[in-house]
Amino acid sequence: MNEFLRPIGVLLWKDILLELRSRELVISLLVFGIVVVVVFNFALNATPQLVTAVTPGILWVAFAFSGVLAMNRAFVREKEEGGLDGLLLSPISRDSIFLGKAAASFIFMLMVEAVLLPVFAGLLNFSPASFSLVLTIVLATLGFAVVGTLFSAITVQTRSREILLPVLFFPVILPVLVGAVEATKQSLGGETLVGLGHWLPLLGAFDALFLVICPWLFSVVVEE
Repeated sequence: MNEFLRPIGVLLWKDILLELRSRELVISLLVFGIVVVVVFNFALNATPQLVTAVTPGILWVAFAFSGVLAMNRAFVREKEEGGLDGLLLSPISRDSIFLGKAAASFIFMLMVEAVLLPVFAGLLNFSPASFSLVLTIVLATLGFAVVGTLFSAITVQTRSREILLPVLFFPVILPVLVGAVEATKQSLGGETLVGLGHWLPLLGAFDALFLVICPWLFSVVVEE
């Protein structure tokens, strides 16, 4: 178990250190997310009666497209500098490589969402202090990170990866996106965890499925 977890921790710490030195990914995601919510806020001019209906969609549009930007960078640095070949030649499992990269993407996305959520709450006039809302964000972001990391590994070999990644990513992640929007709508409407009994288990089930399938598919993809 230690031999499996240690490479995951090393890869995660490496990506965190690189981001702390460059700050290019997190800052660009923050700027993009803020621009999206400001544009939607002025375009819709949401009234208090409309907030519950439109806020979940706006929130997850910003989160989803910010996530795509993060996924595009997941393997680019390793590919450009030859690090990906070194990782694949190293005596560690493909699952460890995949989970290490997915964990880094998951943490970066959560950092951005933690900053964006109060901005959304201030502009759209809703309370972010909801355990069910936070749990929804964590579960949906985990699904985004796992699936996005897989498709990032697939598209990094192509010249048009910036276009190809969203085309492949969104159809697969659609059930998670729908579940996240519906669960967020119910959370903002005052529902408790009991009231979210349909959507949160759905998100958890998809996360569990992706965590099993995606590492296996990653091993197949990198061997091609």
